[in-house]
Amino acid sequence: MRILITGSNSGFGKLASLTLARQGHHVIATMRSVDKGAALRAEAAAEGLDIELRQLDVCEPDSIADALADSADIDGLVNNAGFEVQGALEMIDDELMHRQLDTNVLGPLRLIRSVMPAWRERGHGVIVNVSSVVGRAASPFGGAYAASKHALEAMSEALHWEVSSAGIRVRVIEPGRFPTTDFGSNIVRPDGWEGSAFEAKALSLREALTNLDSGEPADPQTVADAIAFAATDPEAPFRIVVGDDANLIVGAKTAMSFEDFEQTMRSTINWYE
Repeated sequence: MRILITGSNSGFGKLASLTLARQGHHVIATMRSVDKGAALRAEAAAEGLDIELRQLDVCEPDSIADALADSADIDGLVNNAGFEVQGALEMIDDELMHRQLDTNVLGPLRLIRSVMPAWRERGHGVIVNVSSVVGRAASPFGGAYAASKHALEAMSEALHWEVSSAGIRVRVIEPGRFPTTDFGSNIVRPDGWEGSAFEAKALSLREALTNLDSGEPADPQTVADAIAFAATDPEAPFRIVVGDDANLIVGAKTAMSFEDFEQTMRSTINWYE
C-alpha cells in the first residue's frame, strides 16, 4: 500500500510511518517543514525503509494540492497532524479557537476532499483519523481541543456512512494520555494563562490524572500499531481505543449516565469545588 501520513516529523506520526514502512508499505510522511524530518529520514535510511518525505501544511490548500497531486496512486490517508489549545474556555478568543479548528478539523476535511473524487472512481481507499479519548469525554481546560476531536469523530461517522458503499473505509483512533511523546511541547495556551488561578488548577488536575495510569508509562508504539492495524486490516473496528486510561474512561462513560460518570470522575481526579 501507498499510505500518506500527516504530522510525521514526531510522535505518533513518526512512529506510524516507521511501523508501516517496516511492514513493507510505501509511506509518504508529510510535515509542514521537511527539515523537521531529519530524524525520520535518518532512521529510514539506516533500515532501508521505503519512506518518502513531503512538505504539507494541512491549513494551506495549495500545499495540500501539491502533496496530493497523485491522490489516485495513494491507497491510505492517515490524518494525524494536530495540536492542542489548553485553557479555560472563557479565556480562549476567536482567533485561537479558529486556529484549533482549522488544524484539527478543517485540515483533515481538506485532505479528505482532495482524495475522494479519485478514490470513488476507482472504488477503494482507507482514511484513518487520529482522534483522542477527549473526542468522547471532555476534561477541564481542554474544551477547545475536545471540541475539535468531537467534531472529527462526528465527521468520521458521517463519512463512514457516505463512502462505505464506494469501497472506502473510515477508521478512528482514540488514544489516551501518552506523556512520553513530545505532543505536549506543541500545546498553545491563551494570554493571561501563566500565573492564573486556572493554571494552578490545571497543574493540580495533571497530578490527579496519574490516578488513571496503570503504573508504567504508556508506550506510544501501541498507538502506531493501532494506526497500522486500522490502515491495513479491513476487519479493524471503526473505533480503536488505545491506552488503559482511555479504555477506563470510555468504558465508564458508556456504562452509566452522565451524572454518575461525573461523580465517578470527580472522585477519581479529586475535582471538588
